[in-house]
Amino acid sequence: MNRKVLQAIGEKIRASFDAKDVAREHALALSREVIRNSANAIRAIHRQEYEDALSLMGKTASLLSQIEEALAEHPDVYWAGFVHDAQKEYAEARLTYALIHRDPLPDPDDLGVCYAAYLNGLGEAVGELRRHILDEIRTRGAGWGEEMLSAMDDIYYLLVSMDYPSAISGGLKRTADVTRSIIEKTRGDLTAAVRSQQLEEAMGRLEERLKQGE
Repeated sequence: MNRKVLQAIGEKIRASFDAKDVAREHALALSREVIRNSANAIRAIHRQEYEDALSLMGKTASLLSQIEEALAEHPDVYWAGFVHDAQKEYAEARLTYALIHRDPLPDPDDLGVCYAAYLNGLGEAVGELRRHILDEIRTRGAGWGEEMLSAMDDIYYLLVSMDYPSAISGGLKRTADVTRSIIEKTRGDLTAAVRSQQLEEAMGRLEERLKQGE
């Protein structure tokens, strides 16, 4: 065996692995920042700090572009999983903002995220809608949540229609199952709120009749 040939092969592979490792560490750090920014953006949305949310999401889009550049020559690292998670969190923030504002849903191609990450982010946005509904019915009344609940149903039916293996859909079946559970809980909460509101109104009418009969 020619040792020089073996050594040359080893050096070539080591150089490739070194470059891949550097790119991976850089992309990992960026992905963590994407996830952190996306969570902060969602928090700002619920606090109605919309300018802050938009600013954070704008920065996050730039970070995702940097990840794309860092891993352009390393597709095996790109598809290792952490980029998908970062894209999913970003998609969730953008979709939550659009759903709450009743804006058209952004296209995954415009967001620069893969389709599996987009769909999983859409499913997770349903959980944020539940939180929004429970916050808002306190001030807007129980009937207000019906429109949001309808949007949640539409999302669920889209997710369950994507009947593909987990390797393609990014574990979408589990997301769909969780989404269904969230919708059922939200529907129950809305029903209870409606009944409570109706009872309060009935009691109010009864009290008025009693006063008039005095």
